[in-house]
Amino acid sequence: MNILAIESSCDETAAAVIQDGRVILSSVINSQVEEHKQYGGVVPEIASRRHAENICAVVQQALDDAGETFQSIDAVAVTYAPGLIGALLVGVNYAKGVALAAGKPLIPVHHIRGHIAANYLTHPDLKPPFLCLVASGGHSHIIKVNDYTKFEIIGRTRDDAAGEAFDKAARVLGFCYPGGIYIDKAAQQGERGHYKLPKPKVNGSEFDFSFSGLKTAIINIAHHAEQKGESLEINNLAADFQGTVADILTDHLMRAAEYTHSNKIVVAGGVSANSGLRSALETACREKGYELYLPKLSLCGDNAAMIGSQAYYEYLAGKRADLSLNGVASMPVDEAFCE
Repeated sequence: MNILAIESSCDETAAAVIQDGRVILSSVINSQVEEHKQYGGVVPEIASRRHAENICAVVQQALDDAGETFQSIDAVAVTYAPGLIGALLVGVNYAKGVALAAGKPLIPVHHIRGHIAANYLTHPDLKPPFLCLVASGGHSHIIKVNDYTKFEIIGRTRDDAAGEAFDKAARVLGFCYPGGIYIDKAAQQGERGHYKLPKPKVNGSEFDFSFSGLKTAIINIAHHAEQKGESLEINNLAADFQGTVADILTDHLMRAAEYTHSNKIVVAGGVSANSGLRSALETACREKGYELYLPKLSLCGDNAAMIGSQAYYEYLAGKRADLSLNGVASMPVDEAFCE
C-alpha cells in the first residue's frame, strides 16, 4: 500500500510516499528555517503563507520521485493535530482536495504519533509494545506504546518542552534560531562541571518534566555575568546545560521503564538528534540491558515520511476522515480521531 503523506504543522512543508508503513519511496522537505531565523523563531503567519506557496510543488516532487501519480497512490494522509493552526489548515485542506479529486481515502494523523513512527522507518523490525521518549520543540512526553494506535501517557512536561528550553537558552547565549544545534556544537567544545544548574522535579508526578527553572537559571547566570562585567564560558555553559537536560530526560525515562516493566526503549522528536542525549541514553540502556531504538538523524525533525508510516497503521485500524476534517492546534497523543 502506497500512501501520499503531507506534513505542514510548523515551518516545514513536507510530502512523502511511503510503502506499507516501513519503506520510504520519496521524501521532500521545504524548510523555512532561514527566513524565520531573522525573527528568532517561527512566525505563524509567515509559515502559513509559505506552506500555501510551496505545497503544490513539494507534493508533486514527492510523487515524481516515487514514480507515482495522484491516481496511482492508494491513500492520502495528513497531519491534522497538533501544531500551528494556520499551518495545519494548509496541509489539511490540500489533502482533502487531493483525496476528493482522486477518489482516495483520507487518513488523519497525529503529529506526535508520526514522530514515534519515524522509528518504524529506521528499524523495520521494531514493533510495539515499547516505551517512548518524545522530545521536541513543543513536546516532552514519556509514552507507553501498547500498539500501533494505542498510546498511554506516562509523563509529560508541565511547562517548557526540552526543545523549547534549548532554543531559549541558545538565545541567551547569543546563538541564533534554531538554537539546539548550536548548543550541541558548543557543548562538544566545552566540558561539564563549571556551572551548577538545577534539575527541577514535579511534586507528586515523578515522571513529569519541568524545564522552566533550568531556563531561568541560564538567564540568571547570563545576566549576573553581564552586571559584573564578566565573560561567560559559553562552551562550558552549553555543555552543562545540554548535559543537565540529557540527565533529566534520561533519569525520568529509566525510572519510567522500571515502573512500566519496559526493556524496549524508543526515542523520537527533534531533540532525539542531540548528541548529548543520545550518548546518555546509550550509556543508561547499556547498563540496564535495555534495547534502545533511535531514529535516523534525517527523521528526527518534522517530515512527511513519519506521517506516512503512522498513517498505514491508522488505516489498518479503520481510521478515515471525510471533508469535515479540520486542523486542531492542541490534542493529546492518546486521544483517538473520531469520525
